[in-house]
Amino acid sequence: MTAADGYLVAAFHAQCSEANLLRRWGRTRLLPRDLTRLLDQVRCWIGLGADGRPLALVCVGPVSREPGAADLGLQVADDWHRQGIGTALARHASADARARGAHTLTAFTQASNTAMLRLMDRLGPTRHTRDGAYVEVRVALDASAPVPETPPP
Repeated sequence: MTAADGYLVAAFHAQCSEANLLRRWGRTRLLPRDLTRLLDQVRCWIGLGADGRPLALVCVGPVSREPGAADLGLQVADDWHRQGIGTALARHASADARARGAHTLTAFTQASNTAMLRLMDRLGPTRHTRDGAYVEVRVALDASAPVPETPPP
């Protein structure tokens, strides 16, 4: 995805509830400058349906500044939850991160987001660290490797 695909992001977000947008982005609209900033740091893909309609957005990149760790961001349009789209895109993003040298995939999500927590558990060995209403999940990208510890601050 590039900044020129902003219209696809807007069409995708039009299919998302306000609650879904707030949970993922902390706001109800992603501005073009926000998309440009995001794409400067991470790789993103839009999942398209058979009719060409955007159904999901996934991003992965080294936003945590931790060497070898890549952060996963994922959002699926409300009407398309629990159909395997998020899992397929998360697997694609984790394979891309691994190919680029990452050994750990991380996600920071609400503890109540059980769908995301289960999805992360399906990607490989995980470690969950609770932080109030949130959970940091770390996935070892090399299945033979132990789950990495959370680095000290």
